[in-house]
Amino acid sequence: MIVDTDVITWYMKGNEKAYKTIENLGKFFISVVTYMELVQGMRSNNELNTFRRALYGWKSKILYISEDISVKAMFFVEQHYLSHSVQLADALIGATAIAYGLPILTGNDKHYKIIKDLQIKKFRS
Repeated sequence: MIVDTDVITWYMKGNEKAYKTIENLGKFFISVVTYMELVQGMRSNNELNTFRRALYGWKSKILYISEDISVKAMFFVEQHYLSHSVQLADALIGATAIAYGLPILTGNDKHYKIIKDLQIKKFRS
């Protein structure tokens, strides 16, 4: 399973439901896009180091962007930006999930529902 940026953000802000969900997942993945979004929101090296330790402790793996993922994301943006405002990060994360055949755990299911063949697991904080 790929965990979306919002779920990890809630975890890092102390949301109890996000904490229980992530701690009970076992091994999971995040997109490199999620990693970069989270790093951009950090205010110190201490937060970055805490996040890195958490990834290690969760046995989480970062999934990188391939040419196939880029092509899929480009298609999603071309097909759905005007009608549904599909954003770059969501297109890349969704394309990553499809390319790896993994569901995505997200509280922002409305961001992804237009993407065909994407398995969405809804998270409610």
